[in-house]
Amino acid sequence: MSSPHVKARRGPREQVTLEFPDNAALAALAGAHQQNLVRIEQRLGVRVAMRGNLLAVEGAASDRARAAQVLRALYARIEAGESAGPAEIDAELRFAAHEPAQHAADFGIPQIKTASGRLTRARSPAQAAYLDLMRTHPLVFGIGPAGTGKTYLAAAFGAHLLYERKVERLVLSRPALEAGERLGFLPGTLEEKIDPYLRPLTDALFDVLGEQAQRLMESGVIEVAPLAFMRGRTLARAFVILDEAQNVSPAQMKMFLTRLGEDARMVVTGDPSQSDLPSARAEGLNEALSLLSGVEGVAVARFSEKDVVRHPLVTRIVRAYNDAAKEKEAALRKPSASEE
Repeated sequence: MSSPHVKARRGPREQVTLEFPDNAALAALAGAHQQNLVRIEQRLGVRVAMRGNLLAVEGAASDRARAAQVLRALYARIEAGESAGPAEIDAELRFAAHEPAQHAADFGIPQIKTASGRLTRARSPAQAAYLDLMRTHPLVFGIGPAGTGKTYLAAAFGAHLLYERKVERLVLSRPALEAGERLGFLPGTLEEKIDPYLRPLTDALFDVLGEQAQRLMESGVIEVAPLAFMRGRTLARAFVILDEAQNVSPAQMKMFLTRLGEDARMVVTGDPSQSDLPSARAEGLNEALSLLSGVEGVAVARFSEKDVVRHPLVTRIVRAYNDAAKEKEAALRKPSASEE
């Protein structure tokens, strides 16, 4: 893979120039009407000027370094046959903020192959750490708010293990509990009744595997089922995912975790702040995190609103709710006038 040549220039304009060998790849990096460069300028407070196969980056030293890292990484993605759109730019910006000294040759953000010609790549340092934990631990908890990629990455990693023939099947489960709604009697077959609860899991699978997902589900290699269907089973040589674990009781959590069989791996994902249990507390999930803390083979990946990879507004929504919850908690702890 060819690398851009860097020329540092000192002077009042504080500029660094990046030279890229492939004009076509550089044009793809810049995007239509140079919209990708504009996005980088807005996020990092720099100015990026394009001339031929050169990009001149002007700004503060730390901002220039981050912009150069992002531009190199995006160029390397394009050379590898990948795209460079808003999602990829935001991903590289997160990594640049986390490791500003990262060199272009190390642009290889953790990635996994889920099928022939399909790659899934981490989009934040937290996601990269999550992938590493799934590689090295048989039981991983992914804890954090919606939109951080907990379930999607778990499904992608399971598909990767299937593709690499390191497991024989993929089992995905979640509790059939309404999110604050009462859906009543659902007509149709059993499969049609439970489909609304399992749809987020199947959506992730189809996004990761494409057309292969349906064939693998029909053959039984991939199974998507409610948590209640796990009782009494031993899941060997499988990658098992429990989603929405904040809605699981302590008894259900113990039942699920003890399904782990020979050469199997398990990932449990959830957001303790969004429990739909009658107590409104993620009792099963919180208990498991407490009891299994420090147990060999168990790891916990924690995400925050900074790791949200959906629409930028989702990050602000999560932050607003978190701030409100902290204020409410602080008010409850504050002693009343009668107590003082």
